[in-house]
Order: sequence, then structure tokens, then C-alpha cells
Amino acid sequence: MGLLSLAIWMPIAFGVILLALGRDDQVRMVRGVALLGAVASLLVTLPLYTGFQNDTAAMQFVEKMPWLERFNVFYHLGVDGISFWFVPLTAFITVIVVIAGWEAIATRVNQYMGAFLILSGLMIGVFSALDGILFYVFFEATLIPMYLIIGIWGGPNKIYAAFKFFLYTLLGSLLMLVALIFLYTKSGGSFDIQTWHKLPLDASTQALIFFAFFAAFAVKVPMWPVHTWLPDVHVEAPTGGSAVLAAIMLKLGAYGFLRFSMPIAPDAAREYAWLIVALSLVAVVYVGLVAMVQQDMKKLVAYSSVAHMGFVTLGFFIFNDLGVSGGLVQMIAHGFVSGAMFLSIGVLYDRVHSREIASYGGVVNTMPKFAAFALLFAMANCGLPGTAGFVGEWMVILGAIKANFWVGLAAASALIFGAAYTLWMFKRVYLGPVANDDVKGLSDINNREFLMLGLLAVAVLYMGIYPKPFTDVMDVSVAELLKHVALSKLP
Repeated sequence: MGLLSLAIWMPIAFGVILLALGRDDQVRMVRGVALLGAVASLLVTLPLYTGFQNDTAAMQFVEKMPWLERFNVFYHLGVDGISFWFVPLTAFITVIVVIAGWEAIATRVNQYMGAFLILSGLMIGVFSALDGILFYVFFEATLIPMYLIIGIWGGPNKIYAAFKFFLYTLLGSLLMLVALIFLYTKSGGSFDIQTWHKLPLDASTQALIFFAFFAAFAVKVPMWPVHTWLPDVHVEAPTGGSAVLAAIMLKLGAYGFLRFSMPIAPDAAREYAWLIVALSLVAVVYVGLVAMVQQDMKKLVAYSSVAHMGFVTLGFFIFNDLGVSGGLVQMIAHGFVSGAMFLSIGVLYDRVHSREIASYGGVVNTMPKFAAFALLFAMANCGLPGTAGFVGEWMVILGAIKANFWVGLAAASALIFGAAYTLWMFKRVYLGPVANDDVKGLSDINNREFLMLGLLAVAVLYMGIYPKPFTDVMDVSVAELLKHVALSKLP
């Protein structure tokens, strides 16, 4: 069993063990096993970084063995510079979420922790799969634990939100399955994704393939106008569910564009890039304005996620190295920052049981340590230089200006909206005099919460100050992808 298989199956195994542990009177042991499983799964991903070679675009840590031999389906894993960082990022966020749910979840703790560990393994499987069917199985399987997390531990409208999440993402994926089967027949019976990259497809076929994948990935990102499921789901999901959804699950769709849409249908990707760029700019500008009028903190951060993911898809489809690398960096940074924003809201919700901005005011007076963390994460959400939120957006804007000045200007102006809605929320929640008795009675963060937010703060600052380790890994693979898209010509 290779490192990637360990990274996938170790958290799943721990998740199954947790489900078997059962009773709520074993809570202390359940939490300990969950933390052990999450930390062990993170440690398994570290040798991937030390052993990764930055000077090649080839797949690394490859594992391949027959799975469904009759249909030529293989258990085929590997990572390159594009997919690599999402493996340790997923494992890291899982550790944070286990720590976050330590006291907040009191019922069915084993099922809650087990669902997150199983989800972690499945998401790493999506980023590692090099076989089309294996990718599809992992991609769809991630829906099940997240559906249960929302439907069991969510808010008052959790069933509605869980169904909406499941149906939106499933319907888009069905078209992707049709595309995968078509590519299988076109390639002479192969589900190997890298083989599909070399297929000579005519213009109309490429267009159909491109939009079939677009249906699945645009909903997952989510792009405007198929983003409406996300705010509802975030509002109802438990804090850990929101953090994982924003930090990792949205990235599955964006990753799909780079692994499927652009290399398999490169001519169609170039031809319809204007559409993706237009939708991305609408997300960045319009959704930013929508975020400004939200009264629910979770809803505000959910709309902010749509706007930030707009930068990702914009970067990918301007077809230069700054744009694509910037989009990838933005995906990683958004994982840290949005996860931190949702977990900060969770800290307040655990104490006051309200997400309404109007329920707070003057929190800095009673929770000064927590307010310091919240300020750092708010600044990172605005794209302040020196934080993770700045690096990716800056690279995408530079890449956009290189491609088209007006597109770059429109993207850059959106940063103003980001600063406006984030800082206005911070002002109303944290600054000023103590607003009410709820705020007056608040106690500052404990050691567990300090550890959780501290780890995220270190990640946000480290990536903002020294992003080189992140960009070095992806540079060669991004250059190879762009060369493939640029050189491809219709047969």
C-alpha cells in the first residue's frame, strides 16, 4: 500500500472504527480515537511533500492495480503539482474540525467524527484518482457523509438544506457520467484520464464534453447562477460541516476543470473561456454586493466564498501561468481563510446560539484573544498583503491584466466589496461598547479553541508571507497544462 492509499484509507478505517464504537457513554474514548485518526492521517501526507519532485510534470506516487477488469477499470492513483497540495490540506482541515467539534457535539459523537474522517479519505481520493470511474465513485461518495452531517447535526431547516445540496450536486454529476462513458468508448475502452488528454476530438464533440463536465463542476464550485444551494446549506450545516464544505468540497469542482475540462476539451475550453470569465466576474462583483446586505454571519461568509471561488475560475480561464497558479493558490488560501471564518462564527454560536449580526456588538471587550484571531481572519478574507488571502487574488489580477486590462480592472475592483462586507461585519460584531447581556456574559476562548484558531492563524500568515513552497510545487505542472491547451489543434 502506497502513501496515497494510506492517506485515503487510513481516515476511512478510523471512521469505520468510530461508527463501531457506538454508545454516547464512550464519548471521551470516541473523541480520542477521532483525534488520533485525524492526526495520523495528516502525518501520513507529510512524506508526500518531502518526496515530491518539483522539476517534473509527471504523476508521482503512482499506484495502479486492476479493479473492475471486465470494464478495464483500474485502482489508479497519483498526484502532480496541480493536485498535490489538496491532499495535506484536506488532512489538516480534518484535524481542525475534530478539535472544533470536541465539546460542541454532544449526541452521536462517534457518528459525527466518523463521518468527517470518512469524508476526508473520500476527498483525498478525488484529488488522487487517475481513473475516470474511480474519480466518479469518490466524487459522488463525498455527498453521502456530508448529506448526513447536514441532515443530522444541522439547524432547524436541515432536511431541506441537505436535500437541496444532494440534488443540485447529483444532477450535475449525471451529465459527467455520460461524458465519462463516451470518452471510454472513444478511447477504445480505457478509463485512464491521462489517455483521454491525448484524444483527438472534433469541435462539436469537444463542446458537448466541455459542457457536460461544466454542469458537474460549476455546481460544485459553485459558480453563478447555480450557487443558490450554498448559502442555504452553510446556514443549516453544523460549524464543522461548513468549514469542510468551504475549505475542501468546493475545491473538487474547481480541480475538475483543470483535470478534465481544459486538457480533454482544450479547443472548447479556449472557445468558451469568455463565458466562464463572464460568469466568474458576475460572481466576484454581484455576489460580493449580495454579501454586503446579509444579516446572518454564516450567509455573509457563504456568499463571500462564492465571490472568492469566482477568482479561481477566472484565473483558470485566462490561460496564463500567473492566472492558473494564482487560482490554485487562491484555492488553498481560501481553504485556510474560509475554514477559519466559519469556525470563528462557530465559537460565537456555541456561546450565544445566534448567527445574526444584530445579536452582537462589542465582543472585543469580553473576548479580546478571540477578537484578535477574528481580526486576522477578517483581514485575510479582505486580501490584506501578508496574509494567505492576498497572494492568490494578486496573482489572478496580474494574470487577468496581462490577458485583458478591463477584465483585470473589474476583478481588482471587487476587492473593495470584499473589504466592505467583511470589515463592516467585523465592526458591528466586535467593535464598540458591549451591546447586550449575552455579549457581557461571554467568556474568552479556552485552550482547545486557542489551539484550533492558532493553527489556522499560523497557516494563514505563513502562506501570506512565504508562498514559495506552494507555488514551486505547481509551476511545472501548470506550465505543462497550458502548453497542452495552447498547442492542441482540432483534428
